[in-house]
Amino acid sequence: MTDATVWIVDDDHAIRWVMERALGRAGFETECFASADEVLERIDYAMPDAVVSDIRMPGADGLELLASLQARRPELPVIIMTAHSDLDSAVSSFETGAFEYLAKPFDTDHALATVERAVAKGRERVPGTTFDAASVPTLKKPHEERRGNEIIGTAPAMQEVFRAIGRLAKSTITVMIEGASGTGKELVAHALHRHSQRAKAAFVPLNMAAIPSELIESELFGHERGAFTGAREQRIGRFEQADGGTLFLDEIGDMPPAAQTRLLRILAEGEFYRVGGRHSVRVNARIITATHRDLRVLVAEGRFREDLYHRLNVIRVHVPTLAERRSDIPILASHFLQRAAAELGGECRVLLPATLAHLQSLDWPGNVRQLQNACNWLTVMAPGREVLVADLPPELRPDDVAVPAGQDWQLSLGAWARAELAAGNDDVLVNALPTFESTLIRIALEQSAGRKVEAARLLGWGRNTLTRKLAALKIDA
Repeated sequence: MTDATVWIVDDDHAIRWVMERALGRAGFETECFASADEVLERIDYAMPDAVVSDIRMPGADGLELLASLQARRPELPVIIMTAHSDLDSAVSSFETGAFEYLAKPFDTDHALATVERAVAKGRERVPGTTFDAASVPTLKKPHEERRGNEIIGTAPAMQEVFRAIGRLAKSTITVMIEGASGTGKELVAHALHRHSQRAKAAFVPLNMAAIPSELIESELFGHERGAFTGAREQRIGRFEQADGGTLFLDEIGDMPPAAQTRLLRILAEGEFYRVGGRHSVRVNARIITATHRDLRVLVAEGRFREDLYHRLNVIRVHVPTLAERRSDIPILASHFLQRAAAELGGECRVLLPATLAHLQSLDWPGNVRQLQNACNWLTVMAPGREVLVADLPPELRPDDVAVPAGQDWQLSLGAWARAELAAGNDDVLVNALPTFESTLIRIALEQSAGRKVEAARLLGWGRNTLTRKLAALKIDA
């Protein structure tokens, strides 16, 4: 492709230099720009075969540049790259028309292959150069507005998830989310809904594993009054609740055979009957499913319908385990610790570098959910603001690290105090102090074989002070 020209747009000179050298060695002609404004001044007089642009730059950012180029040169493929990779950036890029989304730092060979595909795709398109200023969309910059329930991650494995969500943003196609328990499959389903054209309608979740098999059909399709014993009134099922929106069927592998047959008919015909009903109900709900099982194995075992599997398995999104995205553990832990401090009260804990390094070395069989639970535990039980390896929950500590002597009682005392305050109880110290002193006095007397002078010395008191405490606390020496 020695006759192809690629424009590189980035305010970072080092990135421009790296991209220019990599593309130049591959035979591309390149031209570099330090801002989006420079590109917009030149685009009416020159036409590259592809543009590679950063998002965050002085002046107009990369998404604004992308929107303007889509309006002026819709056939021009634009690749967006950013060091601040998150779900909003990926979705906004694809919604605005990006050819691809690259998270920095990226492999130059991968970037080169992406540029080659972009150039080839651009040359297949029919040129169109009419510019309509009114057609430039109003953009919501992702780094200026962050949603509270977004997926967090910068690891390469999560970037693939972000790209999938971005590409599916304008689609209503059926999606199957695969991944181990605790990886955040429902968060991905929420994101697919929230970034879709159905976002203003309902997102209706249903966990197949949590519903008794005899109630599944009523939950999904609803029932008419008198359909069975106890059906005293008509009930709208989850499908009708999700009409116009998204129905999320979690743990689809646990769906009973009878419900599988009815679900297949709905996917084929778009209508169903309530349990005990005579009239069909038409719905327009997008179906997103999730499973931690291998449905192909269930199909081979005859436990899942093969025709239903192919209906559901249109687009698959794989959510990585926490072990596959270890680089995300620091930002995930920081997020969970901040949220736990806000919800449970107390000071936000900070993981020391050695503690983070240890956490990143673990296997995390419970995945992100296990990490979140650990952060909640630390917020309540850790004795200080800075968390040591020894402060971690017992199941996360290395075998050769023991809790420092005397620290266990501090953890227990802290947990008790937080629970008392959370329950709205007052006079916490007044109530705790007699028990605290009684315990120490009894142990000191045991150690001294009942000798009060020796016990007082062990406690750091005078003999008269110990005598007064014994009387006040009604302790028999």
